[in-house]
Amino acid sequence: MSGTLRLIREGVGLELRRGRFELCIDGTKVDSIEPHATAELALDPGRHSLRIRKGRYSSRDQVFDIDDGQTVNFRCHGAMMWPRYVASIVKPDLAIALRREPDQR
Repeated sequence: MSGTLRLIREGVGLELRRGRFELCIDGTKVDSIEPHATAELALDPGRHSLRIRKGRYSSRDQVFDIDDGQTVNFRCHGAMMWPRYVASIVKPDLAIALRREPDQR
């Protein structure tokens, strides 16, 4: 069996970092996502890490556990405020916001 990782790329406002983002699971590129799209990936049960990248810019790693039949939901978007965009030039892992969504029951 496997679990499902669902990633929604959507935020409020205009993304300052645009284009296709790469999805990296456990350090390996596995897929990509366009703006206003959803990606779903089957994952083996256990602990995994998720990072979203675009060139040298990225999100911070998000570590999560997934069980058989479980769906884990995340949401991401590029920097939408100028201060965060400028800060990401110095600290590239601020360029893409990534957060886990609450589990749906």
